[in-house]
Amino acid sequence: MSQSVSRKRPWLAALLGALATGLGHVYLRRWRRAFGWVAVLFAVSVLFVDQAALSALAAGDAVDVAELTPLLIAGGLSIADAYLLARIQNAAVRLTVTPDGRLNSCPNCGKELDSELDFCHWCTAELDDFEAVIAERSDERGRRTRQKE
Repeated sequence: MSQSVSRKRPWLAALLGALATGLGHVYLRRWRRAFGWVAVLFAVSVLFVDQAALSALAAGDAVDVAELTPLLIAGGLSIADAYLLARIQNAAVRLTVTPDGRLNSCPNCGKELDSELDFCHWCTAELDDFEAVIAERSDERGRRTRQKE
């Protein structure tokens, strides 16, 4: 099964991750990572948070925020992870290049390009500037590999 390679909204992944730990990762279709963050949150709650504080929180009673700090840290790290994963996924979609150095998808909107056009027919972005940047990057990579040899 192949993973979906579409552009995702980082702010939405972070918002969903804030609503429930792992939900931002589910939005990104990173199932194992979502389960991993839920497992981390469970482990942190068992190992580092007083059970009386968890019981009081479940009952709706007032709880000292300092007692829940480990849960807040784990949840915050999960949110940051979902946000960064969405940004990384978008960057990968944005910079898809064919072996001959042409772009497969638009760097601006992320949609598939028509190889016969010099602009994106979805968002009308000019592709000449992006292809020049990609050509420069590939030249730099070629120079680095030759220097290592």
